[in-house]
Amino acid sequence: MNTNKRFYLCLSLAVAVLCTCIFSWSAFAVDTAVAVEQATEQVAKVTSPVDYVSPDTYMKILNMAKEWILANLPHLIVALLVFVIGRMIVNWITALVHKTFKKAGVEPTLRRFLCKIIYYILLTGVIMAAAGELGIKTTSFLAIIGAAGLAIGLALKDSLSNFASGVMLILFRPFKVGDVITAAGITGTVSQVDIFSTVIYTGDNRKQIIPNSIITASVITNINAEETRRIDLVVGIGYDDDIKLAKTTLEDLMATDSRILTDPAAGVAVVELGASSVDLNVRPWVKTEDYWKVRNDLTEAIKVTFDEKGISFPYPQQDVHMFQAGK
Repeated sequence: MNTNKRFYLCLSLAVAVLCTCIFSWSAFAVDTAVAVEQATEQVAKVTSPVDYVSPDTYMKILNMAKEWILANLPHLIVALLVFVIGRMIVNWITALVHKTFKKAGVEPTLRRFLCKIIYYILLTGVIMAAAGELGIKTTSFLAIIGAAGLAIGLALKDSLSNFASGVMLILFRPFKVGDVITAAGITGTVSQVDIFSTVIYTGDNRKQIIPNSIITASVITNINAEETRRIDLVVGIGYDDDIKLAKTTLEDLMATDSRILTDPAAGVAVVELGASSVDLNVRPWVKTEDYWKVRNDLTEAIKVTFDEKGISFPYPQQDVHMFQAGK
């Protein structure tokens, strides 16, 4: 009996809890549906789909576009003509300047650089004229370009330094393509002079690309800028050798070499009385392209001839004296 009462009591409690959950869920569902419906109505009020599919709306947009085109079409046509015709004139002027520079013998690198500057300056003027025809205020456009140029300049100051140095090298021409120079501690033949860098090939055919700012910041030695060069040799003879014979021998060797110039005349003179030798300066003048060949041949001829005539080439010597301890 007690067991049945407990069973019915538990059953009643379970039914009561189930009914409570059902009523609660129903109320939540109703509230959620109401909220969703209200939100949908608000969105529909803000963006009604009728605005997007209505033919009247499209007609209004088309009419506005038509009115704008009719009002600005002449300006568009004029601006387009200004740009097209102006660009043709710019190309014609640039080509004319290029031909003039070529006839005047301007260096190709400098010629290309100046023509590019002229082209872009004139093209900028054409673009500004076309923009003015469209009603764009060119003053504000120039202000934007100036601000952008300042920002770019600060960000690319090293590159602009190379650019400025390249302009100086092209304009003042301390050297040209084909010259043998020493710049930034590198000696070689100039292969190419660009706006930002210079390409040099060394004697062992290594390609060196040097930033222009480094070149202009250092001493530039143009080795073959002139047609003639002087060879400087120092020849040492012994104190027991005949100085006059040595000088006469050196003068004869230079006189028999047709590559050595007579004007300016070659010179031989005693320059120093050293610790172990009498030093003579040998200074012949040659053409720049013959410098190394004559130098090497003359050095070899001096050694062979001095050996034949018994003229010595002294070298430092030291006498070592040994003493036994206790004596």
